[in-house]
Amino acid sequence: MSKESQHGKWSLSSSDDEDVPAARSDAVDETAKSEPPESDTFLNVFFPQSDPEPRVEPEASPLVEKYKDGPSPAAKRKRESEEAGWALSSSDEDETPRPGRRGTSPKRIKTEDARPPSPHGRVYYIEEPADFFETSFSADSEVYRFYLNKVTGLEKKFNAGAIHIKEILSPVFGTLKESVQFNYCFDIPWMVEQYPPEFRYYKPITVVHGEKRESKARLVQQAQPYGHVRLSFTVLICRKMMLLWYEEGFRVVILTSNLIRADWYQKTQGLWMSPLYPRLPEGSPETAGESSTNFKHDLIEYLSAYRAPELSEWIDRIKEHDLSETRVYLIGSTPGRYVGPDMEKWGHLRLRKLLMDHTTPVQNEEKWPVVCQFSSIGSMGLDKTKWLAGEFQRTLTTLGKGRAALSPETQVMLVYPSVDNVRTSLEGYPAGGSLPYSIQTAQKQLWLHAYFHQWRAETTGRSRAMPHIKTFMRASPDFSQLAWFLITSANLSKAAWGALEKNNTQMMVRSYELGVLYLPSAFKMSTFTVQKKVFPADSSSSGFPVPFDLPPERYSSKDQPWIWNIPYTQAPDTHGNVWVPS
Repeated sequence: MSKESQHGKWSLSSSDDEDVPAARSDAVDETAKSEPPESDTFLNVFFPQSDPEPRVEPEASPLVEKYKDGPSPAAKRKRESEEAGWALSSSDEDETPRPGRRGTSPKRIKTEDARPPSPHGRVYYIEEPADFFETSFSADSEVYRFYLNKVTGLEKKFNAGAIHIKEILSPVFGTLKESVQFNYCFDIPWMVEQYPPEFRYYKPITVVHGEKRESKARLVQQAQPYGHVRLSFTVLICRKMMLLWYEEGFRVVILTSNLIRADWYQKTQGLWMSPLYPRLPEGSPETAGESSTNFKHDLIEYLSAYRAPELSEWIDRIKEHDLSETRVYLIGSTPGRYVGPDMEKWGHLRLRKLLMDHTTPVQNEEKWPVVCQFSSIGSMGLDKTKWLAGEFQRTLTTLGKGRAALSPETQVMLVYPSVDNVRTSLEGYPAGGSLPYSIQTAQKQLWLHAYFHQWRAETTGRSRAMPHIKTFMRASPDFSQLAWFLITSANLSKAAWGALEKNNTQMMVRSYELGVLYLPSAFKMSTFTVQKKVFPADSSSSGFPVPFDLPPERYSSKDQPWIWNIPYTQAPDTHGNVWVPS
């Protein structure tokens, strides 16, 4: 089966016409069952499907490696993975030795010399240079507190000012007493190894997850040797956040990375790290320590929605700390149908409300384009008016009070990797496993191609580090200024952002998302100046570090958006591989 478009011919393998066995339908909210997976799916791990819960073992690896002798490393790893009963991708697994049994004193771990083969290529497992983990800046002097992850395989200057998970958890930022990790995908042994030795095996870690059945059993098995790791199940599909409690105070980190090895080394990820929040004086009123952005209230409300007893003590701790220095707004999504004032609590109507209340109109604002960058795309209808160029664009173009007006002059630019972006990336085709845009969805919305722009990030040196980060922004016509900037887990979909129903009297949201919104007014500015030179980081710069090049480069007539469940065999990737889904 094939499909012609202005961007070439897509080949659809026979298996894509067949019904894929349904995954665990009880793992998500009932309202979410008709949407495809939006993010955090790796093709080496999860077979592409239409169900929102992607944890299904693949029948065969989509990666065909050109090796002459014996089975390819990808095939060998698949066999080893199946025998061990793991659901992680071959690149995510690590032969990390485990500490002693629960309740016993941990012993020093001897690291194995041999690492498993990786479909990401040999370079993926080369040890980082000695200075890779050097923190070259003071986080508490940063204006925006927005960071990219460090990436292996780049010039040193492009990591000067970026941050790695080991640095986030290091004593540089505080003497850790306890932590909570909210995330979607976990590799518990790898996660524990990211904590510094003095915190690694003794400081309590709570893992908030949404796994059920076989996946939960695997997670329990991973955590069993670590007596200080406590699992907290929630029906929510957990978004990515860390709560860090120190002897010196408290900190929040909202990020786009899963807690697995492959997410932290050769992909472009982003995070917001809060200031170190000091403890309030004894006897302070409940309203104390609130920020101008109402962050403390919104964070407590978000955590309360989990209804997890393990989090009640964390909610109490947050109440005891001063969060007044926070300058960002929390934007989340939770599944459900909302009416009245509740419509503006979640999704894109939450964003619209904040833009209406805390921004002001600019001259010639209809010429200020909207730039949306993401790693997955949902179904948006047969034409642009169904959602993207209607209600969503109305939200994205809101500036100041009054009814948001749609203007045909306002350009919407969608930044999403092309096939060639993925093929020539640091990881090669396996990077496409984290970009789950399916052929079934793409064929229904060919009109979307007119919006597509390449992933180009020369300004940060990350053109070849495929994005798992998701960002949305409103830029000036010359792309030197920003009216606002958002980093979030939300991809481009109605499921993530919500859709209006019943003549715009009801808001329906299908998935859980979390992000932070930067508004100039919270920084006593009229607009953000775009930082032209992001790396090496300069603490004296007042510009905002946009992670990719502006203006974005439109797809050529030969470019195609990356589709993860069709084969790519015409040209090998950077590691000599081709891509053949089952």
